[in-house]
Amino acid sequence: MKVIYEDNHIIVVEKMINVPSQADKTEDEDMLSIIKKYLKEKYNKPGNVYLGLVHRLDRPVGGVMVFAKTSKAASRLSEEVRNKTFKKEYLVLCNGKMEKEKDTLVDYLWKDEKNNRSYVVKKTKKNAKQAILDYEVLKYDKKQNLSLLKINLHTGRHHQIRVQLSSRMHAIYGDSKYHGRGKGNPICLWAYKLTIIHPITKKEMTFETLPDWKII
Repeated sequence: MKVIYEDNHIIVVEKMINVPSQADKTEDEDMLSIIKKYLKEKYNKPGNVYLGLVHRLDRPVGGVMVFAKTSKAASRLSEEVRNKTFKKEYLVLCNGKMEKEKDTLVDYLWKDEKNNRSYVVKKTKKNAKQAILDYEVLKYDKKQNLSLLKINLHTGRHHQIRVQLSSRMHAIYGDSKYHGRGKGNPICLWAYKLTIIHPITKKEMTFETLPDWKII
């Protein structure tokens, strides 16, 4: 596990791909448990170690995550998430060439709980939720017909980036769930930048980590 930053209140790490953010029904090792174990061993702490889960990344997605080491930090970071001062930016490798170099995508998504999938639906569908993201094209590889995008999320819907791009025939490379090319490869969706207001010092902090993609 790569630790990007740590102090008495927060710990920022690089989440590994295919590792759950927290325990799920698979009972596979998860980030919350891995970091608790790390803190317990590093500081030789007896008993249970407190660690607050503030936000999540989908299991196949890697990148920057922040965890709270105190309940006060957890409460304040969670408030940032609600107030949208907690900013996450992503890198994506997706199929095809985008029509615009920069754009805002607005859809309504509905989550199929049983099959753990989301779909773009009409606004009037029951339980549909608005999903908004901005993207900017950083590079286009004509030979492979792949675009490298930087994405800023305005909402945090289930599988949002994956569904919104796939619905426009720009499925993410390696994302077989949503019809992406490169079956068997890790999904090329990465949380590369995180900006928060430190819960105690109130200082704005930005953390970055880049994916090890060899495709483009």
